[in-house]
Amino acid sequence: MNFPDAFIWGAAAASYQIEGAAHADGKGLSVWDMMCREPGRIWSGDTGDTACDHYHRYEEDARIMGELGLRAYRLSISWPRVLPEGIGKVNPKGLAFYDRLIDALLENNVAPWVTLFHWDYPYTLYCQGGWLNRDSANWFAEYARVVVDKLSDRVSHWMTQNEPQCYIGHGHHSGEHAPGLKLGFADILRAAHHSLLAHGKAVQVIRAHAKSRPHIGAAPVGIVHIPYRNTPAHIEVARRSMFSITAKNCWNNSWFADPMVFGRYPDDGLELFQQEMPEIRDGDMETISQPLDFYGANIYSGQLVRAKGDGTTETPPAPVGPPLTTMEWKVRPEALYWGPRFLHERYKLPLVVTENGMSNTDWVHVDGKVHDPQRIDFLTRYLREYHRAIADGVEGKGYFLWSLLDNFEWAHGYKRRFGIVHVDYGTGKRTLKDSAYWYKDVIAARGSNLFEER
Repeated sequence: MNFPDAFIWGAAAASYQIEGAAHADGKGLSVWDMMCREPGRIWSGDTGDTACDHYHRYEEDARIMGELGLRAYRLSISWPRVLPEGIGKVNPKGLAFYDRLIDALLENNVAPWVTLFHWDYPYTLYCQGGWLNRDSANWFAEYARVVVDKLSDRVSHWMTQNEPQCYIGHGHHSGEHAPGLKLGFADILRAAHHSLLAHGKAVQVIRAHAKSRPHIGAAPVGIVHIPYRNTPAHIEVARRSMFSITAKNCWNNSWFADPMVFGRYPDDGLELFQQEMPEIRDGDMETISQPLDFYGANIYSGQLVRAKGDGTTETPPAPVGPPLTTMEWKVRPEALYWGPRFLHERYKLPLVVTENGMSNTDWVHVDGKVHDPQRIDFLTRYLREYHRAIADGVEGKGYFLWSLLDNFEWAHGYKRRFGIVHVDYGTGKRTLKDSAYWYKDVIAARGSNLFEER
């Protein structure tokens, strides 16, 4: 019971969460730099100023990846590190960091999978309207061109954006993420449309200018609905509800994915949002719906749904005391079966799980090691379900564990630990957790050991 021979076993991280060096070597400010300056915004007053100091310790981190046998590493580029003002003059020291990082990965036989935008939007451009400004699509395309020109001789796998549901919804609607806004819903849809335009223009730039054949996708949140029972009626309502839009918020799949893949917004969203719709110009949807090579999905949990007697959907009562991660997310391994299955059925693209993992209570034990059996059990259960989805016909191409390192978990600061490598934030010391050694064995066995009795 192996995963396919060509299956990509990876791990992921994001620039602001691990790099540190927030004000070094000419880097410009991001909205997260500014958010962290605001009292009360981040747990314990934490910031990403130092984080994991990956900016200075990238060679050590690349060696760890090589030792674990990772086939790929999903990294993101800090837009203001490369272009301090967001557009215009390039920062050569910032770009050189990613040049060195890519080389270090390749020296350790780890393929770089690059995400252009993982939330650290340039503050200078935010002051010019950010995603509310239609010009943001062109700003993003200019930035993409700089990165592609520099790295595409060695990088062939690209993701344009990570989780627009979060950086638009949490960043501009509910306000708990940078830039910390609470805008009306018309402005939310406007910002979302411009970010989708930016996605499409970035895909065009990559296709036109990449020096090696590009494989391009995006990494939206995979919001998964799980059938209450494995019967046709429950499966159908789960599939239908997973792609339905029922509330004026960003927490859905289809408002972001349908335009990218089908070139249109979904009808139920158009009806619900008709009073708040943004300006859509001729050619916009064609720009957004550039051909993609894979569909990336970040999947951590899922929602059980069931069919009522009249064929409508309801959420069954939650069990008392459900298993939870320290993010208080329900442990739902079946999400890695039904999410990939439903997404693959709808969008007809090869699927990559671009994030999956759990936040745990990890510390260095008295024996000098970090024991995290809950994470090993969590990952075992989820990967078994992903394997089942592939066996049932899903074209699952890869899996990126979140995260390689413990890191700055946005508004939670350093309270949450997702890594398979423990980071002592005071000293920067890396300690491989039990889960890191476990994952190394899983990769070497192509997943066959996931099904052994333990």
